[in-house]
Amino acid sequence: MPPADGAQPSWRAPTLRVLNAGAAAERELLEAFLDFCRDVLVHKVRGVSDADAARRLLPSRTTLTGLVRHLAVVERNWLHRLTDATVGEQEDNWAVTDADTLGGALGDYESACAVSRQAAAGFALDDTLDHPDAGRVSLRWIYVHMIEETARHTGHADILRELTDGATGELGG
Repeated sequence: MPPADGAQPSWRAPTLRVLNAGAAAERELLEAFLDFCRDVLVHKVRGVSDADAARRLLPSRTTLTGLVRHLAVVERNWLHRLTDATVGEQEDNWAVTDADTLGGALGDYESACAVSRQAAAGFALDDTLDHPDAGRVSLRWIYVHMIEETARHTGHADILRELTDGATGELGG
């Protein structure tokens, strides 16, 4: 779904950037893998109806829309703090109401990722910040954590997508 301002979304074919970064420097490699995980998440949920994306298929409140909403909050909680120390976690970002749409969640996620990329661009991997939950962490640590967090939840999305309509694989097809 394109951003509200009409600009083309930044989502790419998930594997291309990672394959092109095979011999890249550390930062480019970290950014490529994080973008890979972000892109696969988006591809995993695309084409699912709002009703199916909000449907609970597990005992927990984990849904496809909830995963996208949660990962937008994770982007803000970690990478946006680089430039705005007042960023805080949203309460109950897993809750999905009838007013929440998958398209809206994807638009918010796209925006959060764009701000994350911008925020991180101004820092070196060794630069650090104080995080209220993790203490003093470097941008390198944040990148590794973001790759882990996004990959883990993309795996959840993979399972939920398969339970929803049988789609499997990296691109959800």
